[in-house]
Amino acid sequence: MKIATRRGFLKGATAAVGWGAAQAVLPGCAGRAFAAEGRLPMKYSICNETFGGWPQEKVFRFAAECGYGGVEIAPFTIAAYVTDIAPKRRAELRKQAREAGVQIVGLHWLLSKTEGFHLTSPDAAVRRKTAQYVGELARFCADLGGKVMVFGSPPQRNLPPGIGREEGTRYAVEVLQTAMPVLKQHDVVLALEPLGPKETNFMVAAAEALEVARQVDSPNCRLLLDCKAMATEPTPIPELIRKHRPWLVHFHANDPNLRGPGMGKLDFVPIVAALKEVGYGGWVSVEVFDYTPGVERLARESIDYLHSCLAQLAE
Repeated sequence: MKIATRRGFLKGATAAVGWGAAQAVLPGCAGRAFAAEGRLPMKYSICNETFGGWPQEKVFRFAAECGYGGVEIAPFTIAAYVTDIAPKRRAELRKQAREAGVQIVGLHWLLSKTEGFHLTSPDAAVRRKTAQYVGELARFCADLGGKVMVFGSPPQRNLPPGIGREEGTRYAVEVLQTAMPVLKQHDVVLALEPLGPKETNFMVAAAEALEVARQVDSPNCRLLLDCKAMATEPTPIPELIRKHRPWLVHFHANDPNLRGPGMGKLDFVPIVAALKEVGYGGWVSVEVFDYTPGVERLARESIDYLHSCLAQLAE
């Protein structure tokens, strides 16, 4: 089938039945084929904790089947602490991803399920320990072939009682600056993730995360933008993308209803348009928190919807 014919079939199918239902008439790997042909020039990944207790090898295979080119790893899905993950297991994960045809993009939920680490702690010993562990995360990330680490982990960054934003920022900058040499050594970038005020009290807007990144003052400390979090800001999401493009290294696609893109009210066409406009070349990673629809449906419909957004922009 020629490219033009397949593209016409895609448009006809989506126009006739809508993208969510188009899976019934499109070949299972249609989205992946379009991406391979360069018709959908974006890189899609998905977070592995979406799949619960699935074996990692199965996660990689299914992600590839859906058309994702990458998988983002939450360390707690492998072990409570990355220091407990042996070199053999790291090599095995990298091999499994490669054989499935996906790339391990990097890590997120960096400090989730751990104890004793905190980004804004007034305790100098805790800050030193946290910086050392961020370095261990960078080594683990590099061992898997990953390039980016997303710093979300709201409980481990919350400002402790009695600590104001200015003081907390100073502590956070100290921790991150201490870890930067290790990230640089392993060619890993830390992406600070702004989160909404319902999730944390520190870096609750893109501008606040950018302030921290500027003070860290390292090419290995940049910014992630997350749709669910950006939806809590008064500035429209496309405008936030344009404003922060020089710092943007990673992107999380989700709906404020905690499900995948296209599974709520958020229109991703202007969002995808803004990413294309600014020349964003990083990963667009699907991250969900409400698994009620089922993980297979979440994974498939999320990437299919993102493909449909690009198809609309191409018309």
